[in-house]
Amino acid sequence: MSTPLAHEDGILLVIGIGSQKDRDSRPYREYLLSAAARRFTLWLFDSDEPTWQKEYVVGATALNCYDPDAVVQAAKALAEEHRIIGMFCPDEGTLLSAAHVTEALGVPGMSVDTVLGCRDKKLSRARLTQAGVRQPQFATVRSAEEALEAAERLEYPVVLKPRTLGSSLGVVKVSGPGEMADAFAVTTAAVYPGVHVPDDYIIEQYLDGPEVSIDGAVFEGEYTPMFVGRKQLGGEPYFVETGHYVSGNDPLLADAGIIGMLQEAHAALGITHGTTHTEVKLTSRGPVIVEVNGRLGGDLIPYLGKLATGIDPGLVAVDVVTGRHPVIEPTHSKTLGIRFLGPSEDLRVKEITFGDPGASDGILQMTAAVPPGAELHTPPGDFVARYAFVVAEGQDEAECGERLDRAESLVRLDYEPLGQQP
Repeated sequence: MSTPLAHEDGILLVIGIGSQKDRDSRPYREYLLSAAARRFTLWLFDSDEPTWQKEYVVGATALNCYDPDAVVQAAKALAEEHRIIGMFCPDEGTLLSAAHVTEALGVPGMSVDTVLGCRDKKLSRARLTQAGVRQPQFATVRSAEEALEAAERLEYPVVLKPRTLGSSLGVVKVSGPGEMADAFAVTTAAVYPGVHVPDDYIIEQYLDGPEVSIDGAVFEGEYTPMFVGRKQLGGEPYFVETGHYVSGNDPLLADAGIIGMLQEAHAALGITHGTTHTEVKLTSRGPVIVEVNGRLGGDLIPYLGKLATGIDPGLVAVDVVTGRHPVIEPTHSKTLGIRFLGPSEDLRVKEITFGDPGASDGILQMTAAVPPGAELHTPPGDFVARYAFVVAEGQDEAECGERLDRAESLVRLDYEPLGQQP
């Protein structure tokens, strides 16, 4: 696919906008791509030919976006024909390839070392600890036996997790020695497309308190928060994310201690230009950084932030990687919530239908996340299996939760348990 450029001032290269682990990427990514298209002329690199993305781009190249060499070669070829002014990548699996392109073309953005420092929890822990940023005590282990020894030093409960995965994939709470073997098997089985998982795994202290996420932007080394997400989790021992609340007036946005900690963490990781998604535990002993991700958050958290504040995360993201000072100024303050509906057993989807909300105020969206025929598994078979999600607005989290309950009651899943013939 090749179309004449709409502008003469160059193009923004977008990498991996459609990569969403066999899900329809449009509900999760279109708000970012449409924002970028309002600002720049776009060219897309993705692993498949574009479908819904066509209306936003002037050209596209289908290639293996998990192969940094292939992506860099294609980017250099494109740069011979058009001036590339920046590069935007919102997907964890293709983030390392994108960093190689950033370095090869000399545009602002995440370097290879920075992406690896964010992704690899062993490196992150070392760099943040050296910088004096609060971290849980941890060790790396290669066997369940080593994990048992480390857990005795760290004291139960502990958390096992892969070094390089996000979205709580393979993350397991271990409350005692008898749970270690099964937990280690779950952690070592976790994978994500395009992400290398080393054969040593993180074991760390379990942190008490609620977990929040903070999406922010870094421009010329200065960190600015945009949105705070209040994470909702499923039952232990897994850390399945079942939903989030985002409020435009969240007090953490003005918490000098937390913002200072985030500035120090981003500096320690070498982030000078980019958007990030940082997870923080609000423990009884103070805030502790769980991890810093070198891209905007998933689960539509930035989209909720846009609705809650008026700040457009897509525009902010493309501005900071093209040398433009981002505008991060809220225009209003609302409270939004999203809830993900997952399977209660391993199943094959037959049909997803939605009731009419009628005059129910505050229900903004009810959306299917998978097509008929999709197979969904409960943890530990899959940590992000969802058949639908609902979005609602309220005066506060309590009212928002009530409206999410109402929306969830209107979703009907027709399915058959796996093991039966379709």
